[in-house]
Amino acid sequence: MKPQMLMAAILALAPMGTAFAAQTSGTITAISKKADTITLSDGKKYTLTEGIEDTNLRVGEKVQLTFAIKGGKAVVSHLTPEK
Repeated sequence: MKPQMLMAAILALAPMGTAFAAQTSGTITAISKKADTITLSDGKKYTLTEGIEDTNLRVGEKVQLTFAIKGGKAVVSHLTPEK
């Protein structure tokens, strides 16, 4: 592939963004039902998606979660209690 074509392809795909999923775990230190967020022991705030906010989460509970950065927020797509 010619370098110009490669650069054109890269530039065409760049606006798609980079929403990569990441995983983390920790202990819930705060819950905001109004804002649909939880804060973990690492001090980071995570936004819960529809369906996840209806779970029975409790402060002090250890959880594992999958999230992606969307609009500058860490948005949770999957959450499970740690055993």
